[in-house]
Amino acid sequence: MDLDAALQTFIVECRELLADMESALLGIEQSSAPDEAVNAIFRAAHTIKGSAGLFGLDHFVSFTHVVESLLDEVRDGKLVINDELVVLLLSCCDHLTVLIDRLEAGHTDEDAASAQNAQLLMAQLRRWMEPGTPTSSGLALDVPLAEVERIHRHDGASATTEELWHLSLRFGRDVLRMGMDPLSFIRYLGQIGRIAALVTLADALPADADEMDAESCYLGFEIALQSSADKAAIEGVFEFVQDDCSLRILPPNSRIEDYVALIKGLPEEPARLGEILVSCGSVTARELEAALAAQAEASAAGSTENKLGAILIEQQAVPPAVVDAALAKQRQSTETRSQESRSIRVDADRLDHLINLVGELIIAGASADLLARQVQYPELQESTSRMAGLVQAVRDGALQLRMVKIGATFNKFQRVVHDVSREIGKDIALQVSGEDAELDKTVVEKIGDPLLHLVRNAIDHGIEPVQARIARGKPAKGLVKLNAFHDSGSIVIEVSDDGGGLKRDRILAKALERGLVDPGASLSDSEVFELIFEPGFSTAEQITNLSGRGVGMDVVKRNITALRGTVSIRSTEGLGTTVSVRLPLTLAIIDGFLVKVGDSVFVVPLDLIEECIEFSAETGHDYCNLRGEVLPFVRLRSFFDIDAPVPRRESVVVIQHAGQRAGLVVDALLGEFQTVIKPLSRVFQQVKCISGSTILGNGAVALILDIAALLHQTGQRHAHHASSHAVPVSRAH
Repeated sequence: MDLDAALQTFIVECRELLADMESALLGIEQSSAPDEAVNAIFRAAHTIKGSAGLFGLDHFVSFTHVVESLLDEVRDGKLVINDELVVLLLSCCDHLTVLIDRLEAGHTDEDAASAQNAQLLMAQLRRWMEPGTPTSSGLALDVPLAEVERIHRHDGASATTEELWHLSLRFGRDVLRMGMDPLSFIRYLGQIGRIAALVTLADALPADADEMDAESCYLGFEIALQSSADKAAIEGVFEFVQDDCSLRILPPNSRIEDYVALIKGLPEEPARLGEILVSCGSVTARELEAALAAQAEASAAGSTENKLGAILIEQQAVPPAVVDAALAKQRQSTETRSQESRSIRVDADRLDHLINLVGELIIAGASADLLARQVQYPELQESTSRMAGLVQAVRDGALQLRMVKIGATFNKFQRVVHDVSREIGKDIALQVSGEDAELDKTVVEKIGDPLLHLVRNAIDHGIEPVQARIARGKPAKGLVKLNAFHDSGSIVIEVSDDGGGLKRDRILAKALERGLVDPGASLSDSEVFELIFEPGFSTAEQITNLSGRGVGMDVVKRNITALRGTVSIRSTEGLGTTVSVRLPLTLAIIDGFLVKVGDSVFVVPLDLIEECIEFSAETGHDYCNLRGEVLPFVRLRSFFDIDAPVPRRESVVVIQHAGQRAGLVVDALLGEFQTVIKPLSRVFQQVKCISGSTILGNGAVALILDIAALLHQTGQRHAHHASSHAVPVSRAH
């Protein structure tokens, strides 16, 4: 076994479990089923503890053991979860995260700072718990062993006793040294059913007390369990000690008939005896594996008594009636055909490499298609056309591998809102929607920090203090919303609050004071609100640990722009503010549309194009009449200062983005093109309205238009023209 690989898996799983714990803790007070949330938190802590014990991480085990003990009392109803306890348990999650970070850095021991923090946290945890050692409260110990044995004999017992599972459990001597507490497993067993009877067996205790080892376990247990769970679920309770204990599970009598009926109702597919028994739930995978190992040993020894059914019966893993039914089913088929759904973890760098290769394949395919059209060879053109279709399917599949849901990023902000609102003395809730919206993992990774800043701003600047909210007739608890949805080939993420809104006059006054706008200038609300993205701009009356220094909003916009995205603000004073971030779904490959101006070729994102029309306008106009509506347009020839003769016929590409429509006047339409996005070098990064480049089939470079920036250029002009001045356009292409 590769311990290094196993340790890396443990680290990844621990991070996932801690994220689940944090999410459950943050939502437990609003949860409609708090008991389920507590059980989920307990299972996560229990799993971390058990897995850490396998790697000898004693500091993990000792800390999570105390956490587990407190959660056990919560599950028993001795403690009630409240905000103070949630904060303490979140601090425990933070401590475990620090330990995981150290472990990932190669430190398997505990440093002095972590040890001190652990002691402080464990002291607080113990203060919450009742004094004394936890006991096996709730376990019925008044049923003698003879009665326990009687009620589990398959000899026509009463209906009430037939529903009881019988567990015969013997822990290994070294189970305590592995960091496992036998009693915690029995308590956990009580979460999937009711322990009707339990007898502790001390037969393995040494006759002489001086021979006893305080770190060894000598106890066995006979347990009667009333539960609707299946055998695999019951066995799963002892997952972490399966190699260090002896466990036999006998089903209730009523289950035997169910197993037989299930076996008879299995599909008519080839199956071996063991698979039939596992599929109906009468035998677990571990029991089957042990029986197969015994069968192999018997065969190696030359024994003729090596039938699997007989071995399972001998091991008391399954009643004879169930084996008979499985054998009858087996006679109807010949061999097994098992299908499983599997998933694997793939390194992100490998996915990036795959996308790069697909991009190069697209460029090579475009080159081959161009050559095929030049030689006018029909068979070759047909072949390249089929290849282009396959390349597009590969492209879509590869891009889909990198698509992840935005919900994981959203869930991280639950903790931010919880901690920050407590820090500044406000009562604020976070409402998340659209968490299933997907976008490229690279975009998700890079958008986290800008969104974090927007959320913190909404908490600190947006939501008013409780007294002010009540005076305005609002609920005392403020609300911050995160929403995501797809729109026109992009994803839109909205961060909104129901706070006091932006103060337009104050923002404008500050801008005039700093010389950002000319006195007497007439600005729309959106233009005024965009001023807060200027470097160093702030209207905060007080500087806090969170904000007020004017650092951050300009960085937010710069980071979003670097992702080929845009950010806009809507606000109503007294009602709240909404910041909308619009991002492309992917940064790698898009469907584009090629247009030509002079000798220059540009790419327009295909999903933003509404239609293409023939252009006819008088010189000097920058708008036209599109079926009775004013359509502002941009002459790319003039905008990019392209010195080339104007052709006799021009076209307008009608685009729409974020609710705005405009036209791009071009010389020629070249058609659709799978566009592999190549970043611009630093020399060209300041060029406006260009978001990247791509390589065409002939090796030439085409520039990708930044539609959002182009629309911003046309937006101001549109407001100053009336539809009566429009110039007609002719038919569509």
